[in-house]
Amino acid sequence: MVTIKDVAKHAGVSVATVSRVLNNNGYVGTETRKNVMAAIEELNYSPNEVARSLYKRGSRLIGLLLPDITNPFFPQLARGVEDEAGRQGFRLLLGNSDEDIEKEMDYIQTFVQNNVVGMITATNHVDYDMYQSLDLPLVLLDRTSSSYPAVYADGREGGRLAAETLIKKGAQRVTLVKGPAHVKPAVDRYRGAMEVLGEADVDFSVMSTTSYAFEEALNWAEELFQKFPETDGIIASNDIVGIAIIHEALKRGKNIPEELQIIGYDDIPQSRLSYPPLTTIRQPAYEMGRKAAELLIQRIGQPQQEHRSIQMPVELIERHTTRKDDQE
Repeated sequence: MVTIKDVAKHAGVSVATVSRVLNNNGYVGTETRKNVMAAIEELNYSPNEVARSLYKRGSRLIGLLLPDITNPFFPQLARGVEDEAGRQGFRLLLGNSDEDIEKEMDYIQTFVQNNVVGMITATNHVDYDMYQSLDLPLVLLDRTSSSYPAVYADGREGGRLAAETLIKKGAQRVTLVKGPAHVKPAVDRYRGAMEVLGEADVDFSVMSTTSYAFEEALNWAEELFQKFPETDGIIASNDIVGIAIIHEALKRGKNIPEELQIIGYDDIPQSRLSYPPLTTIRQPAYEMGRKAAELLIQRIGQPQQEHRSIQMPVELIERHTTRKDDQE
Protein backbone atom coordinates (compact mmCIF):
# COMPACT_ATOMS: atom_id res chain seq x y z
CA MET A 1 0.00 0.00 0.00
CA VAL A 2 1.32 3.42 -0.98
CA THR A 3 1.94 5.70 2.02
CA ILE A 4 2.42 9.41 2.46
CA LYS A 5 6.13 8.69 2.95
CA ASP A 6 6.26 7.08 -0.50
CA VAL A 7 4.69 10.20 -2.00
CA ALA A 8 7.16 12.44 -0.20
CA LYS A 9 10.12 10.35 -1.39
CA HIS A 10 8.80 10.25 -4.97
CA ALA A 11 8.31 14.03 -5.04
CA GLY A 12 11.62 14.74 -3.25
CA VAL A 13 9.96 16.64 -0.41
CA SER A 14 9.21 16.12 3.26
CA VAL A 15 6.16 14.36 4.65
CA ALA A 16 5.10 17.68 6.19
CA THR A 17 5.07 19.28 2.73
CA VAL A 18 2.86 16.52 1.34
CA SER A 19 0.56 16.97 4.31
CA ARG A 20 0.30 20.72 3.65
CA VAL A 21 -0.65 20.03 0.05
CA LEU A 22 -3.25 17.42 1.00
CA ASN A 23 -4.81 19.65 3.63
CA ASN A 24 -4.42 22.82 1.57
CA ASN A 25 -2.90 24.79 4.44
CA GLY A 26 0.46 26.45 4.93
CA TYR A 27 2.69 27.77 2.16
CA VAL A 28 3.89 25.45 -0.60
CA GLY A 29 5.62 26.75 -3.72
CA THR A 30 3.89 26.32 -7.09
CA GLU A 31 6.49 23.94 -8.52
CA THR A 32 6.65 21.92 -5.32
CA ARG A 33 2.85 21.62 -5.27
CA LYS A 34 2.87 20.41 -8.88
CA ASN A 35 5.50 17.79 -8.03
CA VAL A 36 3.48 16.53 -5.07
CA MET A 37 0.30 16.40 -7.14
CA ALA A 38 2.12 14.49 -9.87
CA ALA A 39 3.47 12.01 -7.32
CA ILE A 40 -0.02 11.49 -5.88
CA GLU A 41 -1.34 10.72 -9.36
CA GLU A 42 1.56 8.52 -10.47
CA LEU A 43 1.48 6.44 -7.28
CA ASN A 44 -2.35 6.45 -7.18
CA TYR A 45 -2.13 7.59 -3.57
CA SER A 46 -5.50 8.36 -2.02
CA PRO A 47 -5.80 8.13 1.78
CA ASN A 48 -9.33 9.46 1.39
CA GLU A 49 -11.53 11.08 -1.19
CA VAL A 50 -10.40 14.53 -0.10
CA ALA A 51 -6.83 13.89 -1.21
CA ARG A 52 -7.98 12.69 -4.57
CA SER A 53 -10.25 15.71 -4.99
CA LEU A 54 -7.37 18.10 -4.34
CA TYR A 55 -5.58 16.71 -7.36
CA LYS A 56 -8.60 16.63 -9.62
CA ARG A 57 -9.93 19.98 -8.36
CA GLY A 58 -13.26 18.37 -7.63
CA SER A 59 -14.41 15.25 -5.87
CA ARG A 60 -16.89 12.60 -6.92
CA LEU A 61 -18.64 12.74 -3.56
CA ILE A 62 -22.32 13.53 -2.94
CA GLY A 63 -23.68 14.29 0.51
CA LEU A 64 -26.96 12.62 1.52
CA LEU A 65 -28.70 13.83 4.68
CA LEU A 66 -31.55 11.77 6.16
CA PRO A 67 -33.76 12.57 9.17
CA ASP A 68 -34.02 9.10 10.74
CA ILE A 69 -32.07 6.11 9.49
CA THR A 70 -34.04 3.78 11.79
CA ASN A 71 -37.20 4.41 9.77
CA PRO A 72 -37.10 1.71 7.04
CA PHE A 73 -38.47 4.15 4.47
CA PHE A 74 -35.28 6.22 4.42
CA PRO A 75 -32.78 3.40 3.71
CA GLN A 76 -34.91 2.64 0.64
CA LEU A 77 -34.45 6.24 -0.49
CA ALA A 78 -30.72 6.02 0.24
CA ARG A 79 -30.30 2.84 -1.78
CA GLY A 80 -31.87 4.48 -4.80
CA VAL A 81 -29.54 7.46 -4.44
CA GLU A 82 -26.51 5.22 -3.98
CA ASP A 83 -27.23 2.98 -6.96
CA GLU A 84 -27.77 5.86 -9.38
CA ALA A 85 -24.80 7.82 -8.03
CA GLY A 86 -22.57 4.75 -8.34
CA ARG A 87 -23.77 4.11 -11.86
CA GLN A 88 -22.60 7.61 -12.80
CA GLY A 89 -19.27 7.35 -10.98
CA PHE A 90 -20.14 9.13 -7.74
CA ARG A 91 -20.01 8.00 -4.12
CA LEU A 92 -22.01 8.97 -1.04
CA LEU A 93 -21.29 10.55 2.30
CA LEU A 94 -24.29 9.77 4.51
CA GLY A 95 -25.53 11.79 7.47
CA ASN A 96 -28.36 10.98 9.89
CA SER A 97 -29.67 14.15 11.57
CA ASP A 98 -32.29 12.65 13.92
CA GLU A 99 -34.21 15.88 13.15
CA ASP A 100 -31.67 17.69 15.34
CA ILE A 101 -30.76 21.05 13.81
CA GLU A 102 -27.32 21.15 15.46
CA LYS A 103 -26.52 17.67 14.20
CA GLU A 104 -27.74 18.66 10.75
CA MET A 105 -25.44 21.68 10.70
CA ASP A 106 -22.51 19.52 11.77
CA TYR A 107 -23.13 17.10 8.93
CA ILE A 108 -23.40 19.90 6.39
CA GLN A 109 -20.07 21.26 7.61
CA THR A 110 -18.58 17.77 7.30
CA PHE A 111 -19.88 17.48 3.74
CA VAL A 112 -18.35 20.83 2.79
CA GLN A 113 -15.02 19.95 4.43
CA ASN A 114 -14.95 16.76 2.40
CA ASN A 115 -15.47 18.70 -0.84
CA VAL A 116 -18.83 17.21 -1.84
CA VAL A 117 -19.89 18.44 -5.26
CA GLY A 118 -23.59 18.33 -4.46
CA MET A 119 -26.04 17.46 -1.74
CA ILE A 120 -29.41 15.70 -1.33
CA THR A 121 -31.44 16.28 1.82
CA ALA A 122 -34.62 14.67 3.16
CA THR A 123 -34.73 16.79 6.32
CA ASN A 124 -37.11 19.56 7.34
CA HIS A 125 -34.87 22.60 7.82
CA VAL A 126 -34.15 23.67 4.24
CA ASP A 127 -35.45 27.18 4.88
CA TYR A 128 -32.65 27.84 7.39
CA ASP A 129 -29.79 30.20 6.51
CA MET A 130 -27.26 27.37 6.50
CA TYR A 131 -28.80 26.01 3.30
CA GLN A 132 -29.16 29.39 1.62
CA SER A 133 -25.45 30.03 2.14
CA LEU A 134 -24.37 26.74 0.54
CA ASP A 135 -22.45 27.23 -2.67
CA LEU A 136 -23.21 23.86 -4.21
CA PRO A 137 -26.10 22.13 -6.01
CA LEU A 138 -28.88 20.93 -3.70
CA VAL A 139 -31.86 18.64 -4.34
CA LEU A 140 -34.65 17.91 -1.86
CA LEU A 141 -35.88 14.35 -1.45
CA ASP A 142 -39.33 13.54 -0.01
CA ARG A 143 -39.55 17.25 0.79
CA THR A 144 -40.57 20.32 -1.24
CA SER A 145 -39.62 23.99 -1.34
CA SER A 146 -40.03 26.78 -3.86
CA SER A 147 -36.31 27.50 -3.53
CA TYR A 148 -34.83 24.15 -4.61
CA PRO A 149 -35.46 21.32 -7.07
CA ALA A 150 -37.14 18.34 -5.42
CA VAL A 151 -38.25 14.75 -5.88
CA TYR A 152 -41.33 13.79 -3.88
CA ALA A 153 -44.42 11.61 -3.98
CA ASP A 154 -47.99 12.87 -4.34
CA GLY A 155 -48.92 12.90 -0.65
CA ARG A 156 -52.25 14.61 -1.17
CA GLU A 157 -53.36 11.91 -3.58
CA GLY A 158 -52.11 9.29 -1.13
CA GLY A 159 -54.28 10.70 1.63
CA ARG A 160 -57.29 10.83 -0.65
CA LEU A 161 -56.71 7.28 -1.82
CA ALA A 162 -56.52 5.93 1.74
CA ALA A 163 -59.74 7.68 2.77
CA GLU A 164 -61.61 6.65 -0.38
CA THR A 165 -60.57 3.04 0.12
CA LEU A 166 -61.85 2.84 3.71
CA ILE A 167 -65.15 4.46 2.76
CA LYS A 168 -65.58 2.15 -0.22
CA LYS A 169 -64.96 -0.84 2.01
CA GLY A 170 -67.64 0.14 4.48
CA ALA A 171 -65.87 1.94 7.34
CA GLN A 172 -68.26 4.20 9.25
CA ARG A 173 -66.14 5.51 12.17
CA VAL A 174 -62.77 6.50 10.75
CA THR A 175 -59.77 7.70 12.74
CA LEU A 176 -57.15 9.68 10.83
CA VAL A 177 -53.71 9.63 12.46
CA LYS A 178 -52.08 12.92 11.50
CA GLY A 179 -48.29 12.86 11.18
CA PRO A 180 -45.92 15.53 12.58
CA ALA A 181 -47.05 19.04 11.69
CA HIS A 182 -43.51 20.15 10.76
CA VAL A 183 -43.20 17.45 8.07
CA LYS A 184 -44.74 18.71 4.83
CA PRO A 185 -45.51 15.28 3.32
CA ALA A 186 -47.45 14.42 6.50
CA VAL A 187 -49.47 17.62 6.13
CA ASP A 188 -50.17 16.83 2.47
CA ARG A 189 -51.46 13.35 3.35
CA TYR A 190 -53.66 14.80 6.08
CA ARG A 191 -55.16 17.39 3.75
CA GLY A 192 -55.84 14.83 1.07
CA ALA A 193 -57.63 12.51 3.50
CA MET A 194 -59.62 15.39 4.99
CA GLU A 195 -60.83 16.45 1.55
CA VAL A 196 -62.50 13.05 1.19
CA LEU A 197 -63.65 12.51 4.77
CA GLY A 198 -65.13 15.99 5.00
CA GLU A 199 -67.51 15.24 2.14
CA ALA A 200 -68.34 11.62 3.06
CA ASP A 201 -71.27 10.36 5.11
CA VAL A 202 -69.07 8.90 7.86
CA ASP A 203 -68.04 9.87 11.37
CA PHE A 204 -64.36 10.66 11.59
CA SER A 205 -61.85 11.80 14.19
CA VAL A 206 -58.29 13.10 13.99
CA MET A 207 -55.46 12.13 16.28
CA SER A 208 -52.32 14.27 16.03
CA THR A 209 -48.84 12.82 16.57
CA THR A 210 -45.44 14.48 16.82
CA SER A 211 -43.06 11.90 15.34
CA TYR A 212 -42.73 8.77 13.25
CA ALA A 213 -40.31 7.15 15.69
CA PHE A 214 -40.76 3.43 16.26
CA GLU A 215 -40.37 3.84 20.02
CA GLU A 216 -43.35 6.18 20.14
CA ALA A 217 -45.57 4.29 17.69
CA LEU A 218 -46.79 1.83 20.32
CA ASN A 219 -47.78 4.74 22.54
CA TRP A 220 -49.73 6.34 19.69
CA ALA A 221 -51.54 3.05 19.08
CA GLU A 222 -52.48 2.65 22.73
CA GLU A 223 -53.67 6.25 22.92
CA LEU A 224 -55.77 5.81 19.79
CA PHE A 225 -57.82 2.95 21.21
CA GLN A 226 -58.21 4.74 24.51
CA LYS A 227 -59.65 7.80 22.77
CA PHE A 228 -61.56 6.09 19.96
CA PRO A 229 -62.42 2.55 21.07
CA GLU A 230 -65.30 2.23 18.58
CA THR A 231 -63.30 3.14 15.49
CA ASP A 232 -63.70 0.68 12.61
CA GLY A 233 -61.28 2.26 10.13
CA ILE A 234 -57.84 3.78 10.70
CA ILE A 235 -55.58 5.73 8.35
CA ALA A 236 -52.14 5.51 9.93
CA SER A 237 -49.55 8.25 9.50
CA ASN A 238 -47.06 5.70 8.17
CA ASP A 239 -46.45 1.94 8.13
CA ILE A 240 -44.57 1.90 11.43
CA VAL A 241 -47.60 3.39 13.19
CA GLY A 242 -49.88 1.10 11.18
CA ILE A 243 -48.03 -2.01 12.33
CA ALA A 244 -48.11 -0.76 15.93
CA ILE A 245 -51.88 -0.31 15.60
CA ILE A 246 -52.23 -3.91 14.35
CA HIS A 247 -50.38 -5.18 17.42
CA GLU A 248 -52.48 -3.11 19.81
CA ALA A 249 -55.75 -4.06 18.08
CA LEU A 250 -54.98 -7.78 18.27
CA LYS A 251 -54.00 -7.41 21.91
CA ARG A 252 -57.45 -5.92 22.51
CA GLY A 253 -59.15 -8.82 20.76
CA LYS A 254 -60.26 -6.94 17.63
CA ASN A 255 -60.81 -8.89 14.43
CA ILE A 256 -58.90 -7.51 11.45
CA PRO A 257 -60.27 -6.70 8.89
CA GLU A 258 -63.82 -7.84 9.80
CA GLU A 259 -64.40 -5.23 12.53
CA LEU A 260 -61.37 -2.99 12.11
CA GLN A 261 -59.64 -1.95 8.88
CA ILE A 262 -56.20 -0.30 8.81
CA ILE A 263 -54.28 1.44 6.03
CA GLY A 264 -50.63 2.42 6.43
CA TYR A 265 -48.38 4.63 4.34
CA ASP A 266 -45.00 4.10 2.59
CA ASP A 267 -45.00 0.32 1.84
CA ILE A 268 -41.82 -0.40 3.80
CA PRO A 269 -40.67 -4.07 3.54
CA GLN A 270 -41.94 -4.79 7.06
CA SER A 271 -45.53 -4.04 6.03
CA ARG A 272 -45.56 -7.34 4.13
CA LEU A 273 -44.25 -9.21 7.16
CA SER A 274 -46.72 -7.91 9.74
CA TYR A 275 -49.59 -10.15 10.81
CA PRO A 276 -51.91 -9.65 9.14
CA PRO A 277 -49.98 -8.03 6.28
CA LEU A 278 -50.69 -4.30 6.14
CA THR A 279 -52.66 -2.61 3.38
CA THR A 280 -50.77 0.58 2.58
CA ILE A 281 -50.21 3.47 0.23
CA ARG A 282 -46.98 2.85 -1.61
CA GLN A 283 -44.43 5.59 -2.18
CA PRO A 284 -41.84 4.53 -4.80
CA ALA A 285 -38.97 5.15 -2.38
CA TYR A 286 -36.17 3.51 -4.35
CA GLU A 287 -37.17 5.25 -7.56
CA MET A 288 -37.47 8.58 -5.72
CA GLY A 289 -33.90 8.21 -4.49
CA ARG A 290 -32.67 7.27 -7.93
CA LYS A 291 -34.39 10.25 -9.53
CA ALA A 292 -32.98 12.61 -6.90
CA ALA A 293 -29.43 11.45 -7.66
CA GLU A 294 -30.08 11.77 -11.37
CA LEU A 295 -31.43 15.30 -10.94
CA LEU A 296 -28.51 16.36 -8.71
CA ILE A 297 -25.88 15.02 -11.10
CA GLN A 298 -27.54 16.91 -13.94
CA ARG A 299 -27.31 20.09 -11.87
CA ILE A 300 -23.64 19.39 -11.05
CA GLY A 301 -22.96 19.26 -14.79
CA GLN A 302 -25.21 22.23 -15.60
CA PRO A 303 -25.32 24.51 -12.53
CA GLN A 304 -27.31 27.23 -14.32
CA GLN A 305 -30.24 25.06 -15.37
CA GLU A 306 -33.67 26.04 -14.06
CA HIS A 307 -35.06 24.37 -10.96
CA ARG A 308 -37.01 21.26 -11.86
CA SER A 309 -39.08 19.17 -9.48
CA ILE A 310 -40.42 15.66 -10.00
CA GLN A 311 -43.64 14.42 -8.42
CA MET A 312 -43.90 10.63 -8.25
CA PRO A 313 -47.20 8.71 -8.23
CA VAL A 314 -48.51 6.70 -5.28
CA GLU A 315 -50.61 3.53 -5.34
CA LEU A 316 -52.77 1.44 -3.06
CA ILE A 317 -51.26 -1.91 -2.09
CA GLU A 318 -54.06 -4.12 -0.78
CA ARG A 319 -53.15 -6.80 1.71
CA HIS A 320 -55.09 -8.26 4.64
CA THR A 321 -55.95 -5.31 6.89
CA THR A 322 -58.76 -4.17 4.59
CA ARG A 323 -61.72 -6.21 3.47
CA LYS A 324 -61.94 -7.90 0.13
CA ASP A 325 -64.65 -6.59 -2.15
CA ASP A 326 -67.00 -9.42 -1.32
CA GLN A 327 -66.69 -8.65 2.41
CA GLU A 328 -67.84 -5.03 2.19
